[in-house]
Amino acid sequence: MSALTFTLKQETAQRVDMSPLVCQLLKDVSIDDIAAIELQNGKRKIPVSELFDISGADTQNIVIKNSFAKLDFIAKDLQDGSITVEGEAGAYLAMGMKSGTVTVNGDVGLYAACEMKNGLLTIQGNAGDFLGAALPGNKQGMKGGTVLVKGNVGQRVGDHMRRGTMLIEGCAGDYCGSRMIAGTIAVMGATGRFLGYAMQRGTILLWRQPKLSATFNDCGTHTLAFLPILFKSFRKFDSKFAAQAIAFNRVQRYGGDMAEKGRAEILVKLPSAGQNDSAFSAESFH
Repeated sequence: MSALTFTLKQETAQRVDMSPLVCQLLKDVSIDDIAAIELQNGKRKIPVSELFDISGADTQNIVIKNSFAKLDFIAKDLQDGSITVEGEAGAYLAMGMKSGTVTVNGDVGLYAACEMKNGLLTIQGNAGDFLGAALPGNKQGMKGGTVLVKGNVGQRVGDHMRRGTMLIEGCAGDYCGSRMIAGTIAVMGATGRFLGYAMQRGTILLWRQPKLSATFNDCGTHTLAFLPILFKSFRKFDSKFAAQAIAFNRVQRYGGDMAEKGRAEILVKLPSAGQNDSAFSAESFH
């Protein structure tokens, strides 16, 4: 049985709420009934058949083709199955996701993986602000699962993050890990200002030396045995992180944010023995 495929006919001027097109809601639903589902498009509702050509029948494997940046709420509250997006995705991608896998072969908008609970989200391009964060007014962001980003991410990554893992191969904007409660964020590229602002607990792993505020204390260099074990768990992912199990164990550790509970840590990878800083930078980040 081939994947249920939605091929966009043409882009719309207004944003589209894609939340009804999720695996658990389409289970045992006929293609004719799926075609008649109405999607919110600005102030009006339009049937799926007006926006997409539909093919395939496997509702637990959904493909969205020709996707663009105004398709919001893709994979919202996904409970099982897989969704693949060929193109860009809009805001609130995988919001509240509970299980399953989501792959986007392009860039995504604001609040991707916000309040995500479990599952695997892979973003081949860049992600916007508030990745894995809490919705405005809420106090807990991402609560579990794994987010892998091949490109760069915006500001406030992991804001109020409660649990889970974020793996970012590119750079992160300002306030990365802000108000983080727990969990792990790993960033291979550069990070912006106010890293770990008001962090309570959790770990941020870095390949580049950040500019830290005075509320983070230098705790010296350490060889941490748990790091190779942690990175071995990433070998199942198609990612640069899969090759770091041996390389990433000697770190500079910073504790903070002392303006909060002070139980969080920022770990910065140190060059391997016999490797100078310039060689380290060239090999790791370019």
